[in-house]
Amino acid sequence: MTDDKPRVLIVDDERSNINILGNLLEADCDVLVATDGASALRRASATERPDLILLDVMMPDMDGYEVCRRLKEDDATRDIPVIFITAMGEEDSEEQGLSVGAVDYVTKPFSSAILKMRIRTHVELKRLRDHWQRLSTVDALTQVANRRRFDETLDAAWRRAVRDQHPLALIMADVDHFKAFNDHHGHPAGDACLRRIASAMEGEVRRVGDLLVRYGGEEFACLMPGVDVDGAEAVARRMCLAVQALAIANEHPAVLAPVSISVGVAAVIPSGDHGPQILVSEADRQLYDAKRSGRNRTCAAAAATRRA
Repeated sequence: MTDDKPRVLIVDDERSNINILGNLLEADCDVLVATDGASALRRASATERPDLILLDVMMPDMDGYEVCRRLKEDDATRDIPVIFITAMGEEDSEEQGLSVGAVDYVTKPFSSAILKMRIRTHVELKRLRDHWQRLSTVDALTQVANRRRFDETLDAAWRRAVRDQHPLALIMADVDHFKAFNDHHGHPAGDACLRRIASAMEGEVRRVGDLLVRYGGEEFACLMPGVDVDGAEAVARRMCLAVQALAIANEHPAVLAPVSISVGVAAVIPSGDHGPQILVSEADRQLYDAKRSGRNRTCAAAAATRRA
């Protein structure tokens, strides 16, 4: 494992089992504990998520299979490896555990040394996957998320919002007169400009679940689950001010003004009758209105299905 201790969440309703596993792992891991399914789901989706979950099968209210199924349905927790640790050794039980998404199934009594090796292996595999996943979903120039990450996240966020009937907001931003900036200052300066703008906008993204991406070229987007149009518009205005505060001069003769952004904002409480494109289209329309109205401003509206 790396020098950083992995966070391991132990989920068991029996305190004696928690103590046994905790004593076994405390020297090598940061141990987290949950005694029922609901608290396990909360701990797993917290800001500091576990690197691995050791999950009992037999628990009251929500058994381990259901906990694992819910973990795998949630994009925030689906990549956390789950190892079932249980006294149920029948082949059907093991098959069921693996079928709901567990990476391993350990029956009691277990070998402490072998269990620690299995934990080490699955944590290392997860960290390797996380590394390559990050490389594939981060924009190389600006170091914010890329369009691929946006498309994946939007689809998942839309499904969750339909299920929970929570609002979903989208901010679309475009750098004003960027072609003129590139033509006059050169592409290296243009790249540096985009990096600074991305950093300034990301500084206004303050919730863990929000996602800022480089949508393409000089265009950025920010997806905000659980936020209505007014809340997203407030963030968009802060982004505009943050970019203005950079005071990047655009000295093209036709511009002669600091670099700014135009921003469109849309929000909706989704329904199953529409797809996420309705949100993208409305945010894009609002961005167009901001450009047409003089640039360096924010326009906002709710998308057509239902006002958020």
